[in-house]
Amino acid sequence: MIPGNQNTVLRAAEIVASLALAILSLGWSAVLGAQNYPVKPIRFVAPFAQGGGPGSRRGGWCWGGDGTRPPGLWHCIQRACATALVVVASFFVSTSFAQSYPSKPIRFVAPFAPGGGTDFIGRVAAQKLTEAVKQQVIVENRPGAGGTLGAEIGAKAAPDGYTFTVIAGSYAVNPSIYKLAFDPVNDITPVIQFSQGPLLVVVHPSLPIKNIKELIALAKSKPGGLSYATSGQGSIVHLSTELFLFMAGVKAVHIPYKGTGPAITDTISGQTQFLWGSIAAVLPQVRNGRLRAIAVTTAKRAPALPDIPTIAEAGVKGYDVILWHGLIGPKGLPRPIVDRVNGELNKALKAKDMEEKLAADGVASAGGTPEEFGATIKRDIDTWRKVVQMAGVKAE
Repeated sequence: MIPGNQNTVLRAAEIVASLALAILSLGWSAVLGAQNYPVKPIRFVAPFAQGGGPGSRRGGWCWGGDGTRPPGLWHCIQRACATALVVVASFFVSTSFAQSYPSKPIRFVAPFAPGGGTDFIGRVAAQKLTEAVKQQVIVENRPGAGGTLGAEIGAKAAPDGYTFTVIAGSYAVNPSIYKLAFDPVNDITPVIQFSQGPLLVVVHPSLPIKNIKELIALAKSKPGGLSYATSGQGSIVHLSTELFLFMAGVKAVHIPYKGTGPAITDTISGQTQFLWGSIAAVLPQVRNGRLRAIAVTTAKRAPALPDIPTIAEAGVKGYDVILWHGLIGPKGLPRPIVDRVNGELNKALKAKDMEEKLAADGVASAGGTPEEFGATIKRDIDTWRKVVQMAGVKAE
């Protein structure tokens, strides 16, 4: 072969090998970073002098060169072999890491007190993941500041796959209400959405209201004469109601309570006239006749309540509020871990017993990809920011 052509071929071979290394190592780089490797310089031992072999004085390009001779064929072969060795080793180490995870118990941080919807769904999911990965998944309740305390703990945890955070739709509200110590989009890794469902609009049975249209008509006839209860200032039920009032063009007085229970109690007693609440919280009171259900907040009717129309059906076009729960991890969570947990929980959410447990809480299973859940979080943060600004809502 002509020397010039030989060098051209060798250089092309090296470029191809280098590109292969870059592409195949890209996915593994996240795992290496998570495992803090390397922590000191790495040495490749070349058992030959630099350069070597006949050639011009233009200097080497493959193994380094000594400024007088380009490298010979053997040096290029050695370098190509070293490149291939790194690629193969990276592949097998990445595969081994994914297969060996988890090697110790996993923690689910629930940013609310035990007994609520977030706690319930988190424990159901934790049990399913425990069964799938053969390691205990522990739910740790860290309530406070509207769920921001627990969310911050989860966001600032080590991205090693052993701490996740169970979040609700209120997670997307909090950035507009509270001053957070973390970025709710860029400092997390979305993993999976657990559930989705509507809020239920209920009124006191003494009111002459059977549907949303009649509620709007009564509110217009008595501007500011109706009051509604919520579980607290800046809560998702508060903002959902304010969004409805704005879109319907009516006004009502907000009465915030410290929790869902007191809000329901005062609506039953007639101290307030209506409220937005989760199906799990208010449906028992509807069934015993203490409250009347007139609408659901989602764009489609709830499978559990097919006879209850949507707010959009009643004429408030475009109104669509979804109550959801999901799982996130800290920023930098390795993709093999994300895929493993997402895959196991997607399978769990399709199980009949899981669907039945979620239906008992008034929601349906969701599932999907991390990217889809991330898009939901971003969309809702933008939506609630606009509602907060429009209604002038501030934290208590």
